[in-house]
Amino acid sequence: MAMTGGSSQGIKAEINITPLVDVVLVLLIIFMVITPMLQRGKDVRLPVVHAPDKENKDGDPLILSVTQDKKIFLEQSGLDEAGLEEKLRAEFAVTPGRKILLKGDDRLTYGDVRKVMEVARKAGSRSVSLGVEEAKGK
Repeated sequence: MAMTGGSSQGIKAEINITPLVDVVLVLLIIFMVITPMLQRGKDVRLPVVHAPDKENKDGDPLILSVTQDKKIFLEQSGLDEAGLEEKLRAEFAVTPGRKILLKGDDRLTYGDVRKVMEVARKAGSRSVSLGVEEAKGK
């Protein structure tokens, strides 16, 4: 191959960032839509502890929430005490020994949370874990 003298044409590579920005924006929108759906149960203010027990990964627990105004929720559906016992009995008939994670608002009294634990025990629950938030820092 012979090279001709004179002007040489170099290839100038430019990066087009428009597709990159498009992909990042789509991912951002997806995460913004999905993140609120990842939280199960109702939103409650959990008690803060400094040394929580290690999480037990024995399966998918039922999320039982008690809000500040003493409303009871199994996952996202609101129930009264009789309805809760009935739903839990039906769930334990299908999946015996399923664990319950009780998320009680920290502004509730001990008696309010204990009442819900008693309903779960009457329905056949063998294990009720209390949801807490780990204290950050010291």
